[in-house]
Amino acid sequence: MPHHFRRARAKLALSFLAMTTALAGGVTAAPAAVAAPAAREDALRAELRRLETSYRGRIGAFAIDTGTGRTFGYRAHERFPSLSTFKAVLCGAVLDKARTEDPGLMERTLRWTRKDVVDHSPVSGLPENVKNGMTPAQLCHATITLSDNTAANVLLKQIGGPAGMTRYYRSLGDRVGRLDRWETELNDWKPGERRDTVTPASMARDLKRLTVGDALAPADRKRLTGWLKATTTGNERIKAGLPAGWTSGDKTGTGGVHATAHDIAIAWPRSGAPVIIAVYTWRRAADAEVDQTVIAKTASLLVRRLGKAS
Repeated sequence: MPHHFRRARAKLALSFLAMTTALAGGVTAAPAAVAAPAAREDALRAELRRLETSYRGRIGAFAIDTGTGRTFGYRAHERFPSLSTFKAVLCGAVLDKARTEDPGLMERTLRWTRKDVVDHSPVSGLPENVKNGMTPAQLCHATITLSDNTAANVLLKQIGGPAGMTRYYRSLGDRVGRLDRWETELNDWKPGERRDTVTPASMARDLKRLTVGDALAPADRKRLTGWLKATTTGNERIKAGLPAGWTSGDKTGTGGVHATAHDIAIAWPRSGAPVIIAVYTWRRAADAEVDQTVIAKTASLLVRRLGKAS
């Protein structure tokens, strides 16, 4: 073989060796970089499955880091009964109507009768409020902070009832959430029921649009967030699973069968952008008792997965 051919072949072999070595290094490094987050997600899902097994029920969860856009979900696209978590979106709908269609609505006095009062109406059921009425601003405060059911029904009438609530979900880009009944019938749920349901992912994204997105005017976002922060019903749920020094605002939901218990929240770390968290739960036994600790534990795992453990 001519000398210049041997020399060319040797150079070609050396080039091929260098290329394959580089490629091998790339193949080794890239999967490792991708595999690490995937492995952590798999480990977290395994941990949630263990929690779910010990809970003897179902957990659905979704979290959004509003600063980075990172998300994590577990059964995030399964349907769960919305219960009273819809009330946060309801008050967003009322604020939006007042801003865009009906100026002065928030300060107008709305009235109802004693026959309209349903179970768990700690504010709207008071005799003086039945007699004198309340404004939508006062009703929203009661609806969110105390989960007042009659207040929610009075507000629902302002946006066209359950069908109007469903339309508002759609206006937010939510193709899943739906409301079919009034309080308190909407809490009558069984596994597989589609009426009055949402998914953890759809509700988390709704809450994001309402609190840090552009679904509401800035002043209305601030007002809604203030009501969420004043909530008194969620201290043992998402809030209990957050790291020390965090603040949060949330809306709970609790039903009467299958121990349905939920919470949705906007949570602020000690520094950085807020995190949106939605946790929905139910247990297999129809007469099981509510376990709020499973919501707190799930929230803690979600925050840790997003790298927000401190």
